[in-house]
Amino acid sequence: MRSRRARRSIWIVVTGIVAVLVVLAALPYVASTQIVRNRIAQEIGSWTGYRVVLRGTPRIDVWPVLRADLADVTFQEWGRPDAPPILQAERVELDLSAIAALGGDVSFSKMVLVRPRLRLERTQGPVPLPAGTRGGRISRAINAARALVEANPAAPDTGLMPKDALGTVEFVDGQIVVADEDGKQEKLLVSDLSGRLGWPSLDRAMTLAAKGVWRGENVAVEFTAGQPLALFAGGNTSVDFSLASAPLALDYDGLVTFSNSGFIDGAATLSSPSLRRVLEWSQTEISPGSAVGAASVSGRVIGDMSRLKVEDAKIVFGGNPGMGAIDLSFTGPVPAITGTLAFETLDIYTFLSAFSPSPAGVIVWDEQIDLSFAHELGLDLRLSANRATAGALSMTKVAAAVQVKDGLAAFDISDATAFGGTVQAGLRIEPSAGGKAAQLRILATDIDTTQVETAMRLTPPVPRARGTVSIILDSTVTAWKDFLSKAGGSVSVKLGSGTIAGLDLPGFLARAKQSGFFPLDEVSDGNLPIESAELKATVADGVARLDVAKAISGEQAISLTGIVPYVGRGLALSGMVAPRQLTGNAGPPGEVSAFFVGGSWNAPFVSPMLPPVETIE
Repeated sequence: MRSRRARRSIWIVVTGIVAVLVVLAALPYVASTQIVRNRIAQEIGSWTGYRVVLRGTPRIDVWPVLRADLADVTFQEWGRPDAPPILQAERVELDLSAIAALGGDVSFSKMVLVRPRLRLERTQGPVPLPAGTRGGRISRAINAARALVEANPAAPDTGLMPKDALGTVEFVDGQIVVADEDGKQEKLLVSDLSGRLGWPSLDRAMTLAAKGVWRGENVAVEFTAGQPLALFAGGNTSVDFSLASAPLALDYDGLVTFSNSGFIDGAATLSSPSLRRVLEWSQTEISPGSAVGAASVSGRVIGDMSRLKVEDAKIVFGGNPGMGAIDLSFTGPVPAITGTLAFETLDIYTFLSAFSPSPAGVIVWDEQIDLSFAHELGLDLRLSANRATAGALSMTKVAAAVQVKDGLAAFDISDATAFGGTVQAGLRIEPSAGGKAAQLRILATDIDTTQVETAMRLTPPVPRARGTVSIILDSTVTAWKDFLSKAGGSVSVKLGSGTIAGLDLPGFLARAKQSGFFPLDEVSDGNLPIESAELKATVADGVARLDVAKAISGEQAISLTGIVPYVGRGLALSGMVAPRQLTGNAGPPGEVSAFFVGGSWNAPFVSPMLPPVETIE
């Protein structure tokens, strides 16, 4: 009895093995006759909507999985046999279902494109796309999803989405080319492209991971869409997108809509080690020489292709962190950026170097001022900072504005605390007939000139007092070094009580009684107390002409007239030390000493013009 059961079990096993062997033996025949010849091209075409042409001889592998290896495969538009193929690949590998193959059907779970070449065409939209298809399962699925989206745009019934199984598509060593408008010339867009598209079924999430070379830089992209059919049909879905490259890194997580002008609403982070490199890489019309330095921005991004708004923006520029709100508009002839940003600390030179040709270093002083960026970008930013620096100048509680528009570049400090007082300043550059017109305005109120002396490293004689300084200079320049040599305007200084450091007036008068000139350094060992001082100068072609220059010290008044050339830093001044004149009355008796001051700013010399003369009341 037991032996009979054993023999029956053995026959069952043997029969099963024979059946498997028969199936394995039949697979190559079935595949070669039923699938490759009649169905693979039809099945792929039914998915894509393109005419699939297999020019090479297919090869079928049975073990370890049923796989078809197709050579020289092209995807073409129906009805246009002479048109360039939309997609062509040296080889296409398909993992097939053995059970479906025995029934004469094709069902593949994985497709590998080896050295594919995708051809895109210019469209009316901003993104080039492949040529259109005639239907296909994916197109029909998108149309079905579009009906669901139109029925309920806010929340389409995802349970009614098409559920066709798709699988995985991999691509190795591919290229993407873009045809020009007449379709005769092609330009390489992406090379060395490899990656994987995973879409198990049309009603489930889709993932894409790819890397390649775009414009000479290695780029890696990852993309995940929760409901891709809804997205392609004009609805919205959650999207997670990241781009990694040497010039730029971008991450986005939020909702995306492709319909109309598109719409996004989510969290985004963008960072770059060099804005100059980003502009060069992106090949925008904005001059790359206008922007330098590392930068990053993150926040909630809301908007469409015409306007984007970054709320709760966190920005780091040149190591200076700030926060605020930024608006980007693309409706005008050039991109426009507006916003309000608050910084704890701000390096003004570093910030301006990204948007305007500010004189941030010695090399820049000799460079030509390029205002082309002001025709390529619109900028209107309101800035505030608890602490800010501009070279040697340190400020607190700063309120400023940057404006770039229609050839104009302007930076204004509307309010700041510096040198113990308040400072307002402005710099404007715009095109003019002779080159570029530049204007510098400075108004410093109730400042301590001792702090100015320290910050600017001035050498005596210098006044040390509190006062007000006003400077207005206009110039026509091609480079920053031309500004002072061609400047015209006015300078005004009013000081209260204090001292003139580095001036020994009694020693000066004693030395002036002697014949011959002498360096001012000989009488610099002292501090002259003053009650007040005033200077008014007219500037023309880089030369300051003193209209008023006087200081009151006790019963004496010191006055100067003459010119101070900026170029060459020379001096040509006539001076006088005389008794102080009181309004309506003659002053007390004293001496009048006239002298000439020449030489240079760093090494002035004094020459008495006449011996001191005693005046009697």
